Amino acid sequence: MASGHRRKTAVSILVVVFLLLGNTVGFASPVPPVSGRQTVDLNRDWRFARGDVPGAENARFDDSTWSRVTVPHTWNAEDGQDGGGDYFRGVGWYRRSLVVPPQAAGRKLWLQFDGANTTAVVWVNGVRLGAHKGGYSRFRFDVTSVLRPGRANVVAVSVSNAPDATVAPLSGDFTMGGGLYRDVSLVVTDRVHVAMLDFGGPGVYLRQRDVSTGQATIDVTTKLDGGNAKVRSRIIGEHGRTVAQGTTGVRPAGTSVAQTLVIDRPRFWAGRADPFTYQVAVDVLDPRTGRVMDTVTEPLGVRTVSVDPDKGLHLNGNHLRVQGVNLHQDRIGKGFAISPSELAEDFRLMSEMGVNAVRTAHYQHGPRFYDLADRHGFLVWTEIPLVNLTGTDPGFRTNIEQQTSELVRQNFNHPSVVFWGLGNELWNDTPEVNELVAALTRQVTAERPGGMTAYASCCVWDRGTLNSHAEISGYNKYFGWYTDSTADFGKWADELHAADPWRRIGMSEYGAGASVHQHEERPARPVPDSDWHPEEYQASFHEDYWRAIESRPYLWGGFVWVMFDFASDGRSEGDTYGRNDKGLVTGDRAIRKDAYYWYQANWTRTPVVHLGSGRWTERTVPKTDVKVYTNADTVTLHINGTQVGTARSGADRVVVWPDVSLSPGPNVVTVSGVKDGRTHTDQATWTLTGR
Repeated sequence: MASGHRRKTAVSILVVVFLLLGNTVGFASPVPPVSGRQTVDLNRDWRFARGDVPGAENARFDDSTWSRVTVPHTWNAEDGQDGGGDYFRGVGWYRRSLVVPPQAAGRKLWLQFDGANTTAVVWVNGVRLGAHKGGYSRFRFDVTSVLRPGRANVVAVSVSNAPDATVAPLSGDFTMGGGLYRDVSLVVTDRVHVAMLDFGGPGVYLRQRDVSTGQATIDVTTKLDGGNAKVRSRIIGEHGRTVAQGTTGVRPAGTSVAQTLVIDRPRFWAGRADPFTYQVAVDVLDPRTGRVMDTVTEPLGVRTVSVDPDKGLHLNGNHLRVQGVNLHQDRIGKGFAISPSELAEDFRLMSEMGVNAVRTAHYQHGPRFYDLADRHGFLVWTEIPLVNLTGTDPGFRTNIEQQTSELVRQNFNHPSVVFWGLGNELWNDTPEVNELVAALTRQVTAERPGGMTAYASCCVWDRGTLNSHAEISGYNKYFGWYTDSTADFGKWADELHAADPWRRIGMSEYGAGASVHQHEERPARPVPDSDWHPEEYQASFHEDYWRAIESRPYLWGGFVWVMFDFASDGRSEGDTYGRNDKGLVTGDRAIRKDAYYWYQANWTRTPVVHLGSGRWTERTVPKTDVKVYTNADTVTLHINGTQVGTARSGADRVVVWPDVSLSPGPNVVTVSGVKDGRTHTDQATWTLTGR
């Protein structure tokens, strides 16, 4: 794995050795005796016990009665979504055996964890390597001195998701599932290598400047460790062609090697329109023989992004309306422990809806997320887990600064990352909180020059100091759900823009709850914490909000709260307790709610003809509105084969036939529309009863 990402597959000899030795010692997996940087997947063959187990760190501890699990794993997949808020928050233990072939002697060995929530303590062969505090970022340990080549080794990990006053987040409206919920691997490198212990980052950092259609200047900084070496950097473009390269003289270990490369006539990373990325391969060379001792490969997307307080966001000089959603790493029945195929499905569903931006609420997501965002052309607002509250313990300040460095360095090179979020909905606009947010702003700016800082505000004065540290002002506003009506949203935005015309305003959150099993004709605003969340209200809410956003050029766009229903164990509302139901898709990804199709009709050119309230099959009132979301040129309604009417879809992609009569018994409702010369149809059967 180059640079901690899944970009380099193991060579065939690795696979052969893995298969031959994989079952030789208990649940052991081997390390391949090959040269260069290699990565071994350690996700299988773990033993797990929930609760603190004295002595479990010892190599000779008997774990034969423990459960067998595969990582990603969380112990809160069920109790973290059943409502009541009393899910288990404590300690869990993981253990596994690991075979290191004798040929690995003399090489550097690293344990890598892509996420362990919230605090992890790692032992190898009974030796404590250290602890990592922070549940959402990658961390590594040097295990060279404690892993014994040619013998079986025991890895033991204690993980705790118990509340801790020194670790962010201290609060949050989501289930904080415990466990090794992202990939675990072992990385093998040469003694001389690109630095592995730089806050979990790749050790190679790319900055672009003087970007134009004629030329782009790329500064490549490589952190070197382990001994003297030369460093060669290559920018690889289409068809594997090297478009720029450079080699330094000999540099000592512990130094940062700076190189400048130039791309002529660069191809831009243009979001969804053209998510093209170059690859920057950095080789560490033996200064005597020229042998490649290590290689790290990082993505490079040549692009420019700016946000104007009056005209919105521009990507490569072209206006782009941000059509975003918020996303938790969560799935019903699985919690945080989602698979690569499930994450890929999430991106497919977002792409089909027309999404072009994602906010990672409210923490750093895993490496695969950012890789997929690069490839899909999504703009990303990523975020540190500074949520609701800040701590007074000095350790809290140290921890959030650490997690900020991890967020920035691990995702430094991803072209998708546009906004660096400083936090979400801090409840207090005090001098102490402002000093912290100001310091974090300076930290991000220093670590990632040219990156735009952002903050998601709620619950304090919109024009206050807390909302003025970051370059980008995001607001979490729920007019028409928690307060007032959706009509108040546009008025609020206009007044804020008039008062602070310099402020670059967008919507970091907006949304409403919806049950696909609850329906109501022309519903009034529901009580948010009640059991009644009709799907029709969510749909009309989003119609109102997006119309308001779209008609205001100074709003750079918005992020819907939220793409998928997710676990929040303390909630007791809607049709299922323990769940936030504001998703546009159900948490199991099985059902796309009506509002999903509203956005798809407005955000894509994909033919959309969707019959609203189609799931409301049992009817008791003989007259009903028939609403259709469509980007077809015309749409026609039939009831039981009889044409009711034909209409043109407006600019907002909505057609409504009010007070359509239903007959007693089944009514086959069919809507059809013509787009690009083809007819597209949606249909449902609504049964009118005497009840």
